[in-house]
Amino acid sequence: MKKRTIIASSVAAMALAVLVSGMPDNTVMSKDAGTMVVNTTSLTKNVRGYKGTTPVKIYIKKNKVMKVEGLPNRESPKYFAMAKAVLEQFEGKSVTKASKMQVDGVTGATYTSKALVKNVQTGLDYYKEHK
Repeated sequence: MKKRTIIASSVAAMALAVLVSGMPDNTVMSKDAGTMVVNTTSLTKNVRGYKGTTPVKIYIKKNKVMKVEGLPNRESPKYFAMAKAVLEQFEGKSVTKASKMQVDGVTGATYTSKALVKNVQTGLDYYKEHK
């Protein structure tokens, strides 16, 4: 009986380990080679584009936005590609300036582009509060 309990416990522990390792990394802020990376996946669950959430990763070095990249989402690839143009507008700006920027939506991808802007601004505000 004890042997069965040990085997069952071992199988359950391995299953849990596999499940946890397969989960997406929702860490909000991490450091990678001197660059802070802000992931908005868990910060902006209520910020929606046309078909769902549009999380981003923001790369910040020396208080400047180095790069912003879109993360996997449910938006149509055609419209998401159009909307991603707004992300480039934040690059090279200081965190303070970028977080206050007024960025227009992209015609034809308005919901998606506005959601991307909101994601970036939320991520930058989080960075300012937690750096």
